[in-house]
Amino acid sequence: MADTLISPVDTADVGEILTLQRAAYVTEAQLYSDASLPALTQTYEELAAELSSSLALKATMRHRIVGAVRGRLDGSVLHIGRLTVAPDLQGHGIGTRLLTALEREAAGDVDRYTLFTGHLSRANIRLYERHGYTEVRREELKPGVVLVHLDKQADK
Repeated sequence: MADTLISPVDTADVGEILTLQRAAYVTEAQLYSDASLPALTQTYEELAAELSSSLALKATMRHRIVGAVRGRLDGSVLHIGRLTVAPDLQGHGIGTRLLTALEREAAGDVDRYTLFTGHLSRANIRLYERHGYTEVRREELKPGVVLVHLDKQADK
C-alpha cells in the first residue's frame, strides 16, 4: 500500500499500538483457543517499557497506525517480535514492509535475525519463509501450542 508510511514509534503511540496489538491477536487467540496470549494480556505500562527499550517501527495510513513491529538487539542477533497488522488490512503487504524496514534499521549491527510464531499460524510462517527465514526448532509452550522458531542470516 503506497500511502503507508513506516516510521519509528514514539511515546504517544503506546495506546494506539496496544489497541492494534489486541485487535490483531484476537484471531491468534481463536486459532489456539487461548485468550491469555501475552499480546492480549500485556498492560499499557508493560508495552510502554518494551517499546522504549526496543527498536520499534509503526506503519501509518493517514493518521491511523495500521501496523507495528519491534526488535531487541542481543549482541549480533536481532530478536523480532509482535509483527502486527490491523485485521482489515492484513494481506496487503504492510507486514512485509515492516519486517524489511526493521531488518534495514538493524543492518550492519547484526549477523542474524530471529523470531517465532505459533505452529498453527501458517500465514505467518509463509510470510517469514518468503523473506528468507528458515525453521530452526520447535518448542512446546503448553499443550496445543508449539512455537516455531525461525532464523535468517543478515546480509553482510
